[in-house]
Amino acid sequence: MNTTEQLFEFLSAGVSSCHVVDRSVAHLKENGFLPLSMKQAWKIERGGKYYIRHHDTTLAAFTVGGEYQMNDMIRIGAAHTDFPCFKIKPNPEVVTHGYGKVNVECYGGGIWNTWLDRPLSIAGRVALKSDDVFAPKIRLVDFQRPLLVIPNLAIHMNREVNKGIELNRQIDLMPVLACIPEDMKQEKFFLKLLAEELQVETEDILDYELTVYVAETPVLTGAKKEFISSPRLDNLTSVYVLLEGITQEWRAGGINLAIFFDHEEIGSRSKQGAASLLLRDILSRIVTALGADAKEVQTALYQSMLLSVDVAHALHPNQPGKMDVTNQPVLNGGFCLKEASSQSYATDCKAVAIVQQICEANGISYQKFVNRSDIAGGSTLGAIASALLPVPTVDLGIPVLAMHSAREMMGTNDIGSLTACIRAWYGMQ
Repeated sequence: MNTTEQLFEFLSAGVSSCHVVDRSVAHLKENGFLPLSMKQAWKIERGGKYYIRHHDTTLAAFTVGGEYQMNDMIRIGAAHTDFPCFKIKPNPEVVTHGYGKVNVECYGGGIWNTWLDRPLSIAGRVALKSDDVFAPKIRLVDFQRPLLVIPNLAIHMNREVNKGIELNRQIDLMPVLACIPEDMKQEKFFLKLLAEELQVETEDILDYELTVYVAETPVLTGAKKEFISSPRLDNLTSVYVLLEGITQEWRAGGINLAIFFDHEEIGSRSKQGAASLLLRDILSRIVTALGADAKEVQTALYQSMLLSVDVAHALHPNQPGKMDVTNQPVLNGGFCLKEASSQSYATDCKAVAIVQQICEANGISYQKFVNRSDIAGGSTLGAIASALLPVPTVDLGIPVLAMHSAREMMGTNDIGSLTACIRAWYGMQ
């Protein structure tokens, strides 16, 4: 497969944070990475490749150079596995005039009206009864077929819709799953469907974390196929590129690490998020396992540098006034270096200059993104992670249109520029 085909396969597989991690682990195993657990002692070697799966939805992978010394740089890339979506609530069955609906809540800051009238499916993880109450069985599930639709109200009943209508999250965004006969309205029709998919009894299902996702495939578009339209470009493009970098590049000296956090879209403050101690703990355990004492651990950590890899805003051709007046990145112009004096993007001129020199030394296209001074932009995990690991940090990523829509849009060439940058980041001596 070429790069675009590989990216499309990854985007299609990453239908929940669990599935992003599962697909990533498979790729790491194919490339010789060995598993470690935070619950067990580590035995690692120079020249080794390892990964840590954390609570199913967060993942870290690292390589140790065969000639690694304690004063060598640790190069880190971070991205996130989650995306705006709907999460299914407990006891989700709602029956209204014969329609079986599923009670959901909004996860993250999606453009929710773009989800209406689209085929939707369900994926995630399910906890099942077990003989050991402290170790319930965990099963991943992906229905892999359209199941749900959130129908729009017809224009004849909503004449003002094209002037802009606010959607009520509890009323207007409840997807339809089935027709439910009157004599079956008290049955747990969703739980029954889930049990059938898992081939278990309904009473064996204890709890679940299930994502409603857009059941549509990525496509090339544009006169010369210069664009990609797909769900979940934010932020599976970054996960894909970091995976390629960590598996394909190697340094004789130094440690390369890629970490993929969950819960970025809701603030990162969780045991799986960038606001946890996970990254610092992993780095400490790596250098300790390589023979560092307590003082050397602290010194080694501060030899690190972090790239926070997440998508950026491209100039919108119909709304160019929404972009900064002098920094106007466009699709297919190269990946973006993201800067903000508020530190919502964690950058400083020295760290940015390092990335710029990497790009210029390797002929890699890049652009700069800064918010308009009168528009509050988004944020990333970079500022959060670097507050806990205070090392030079740069925010960067592929420019996209329609960020947080059900389908987003990017330039076909930009995945190449970001991949080249990350590979150079991990590979340059």
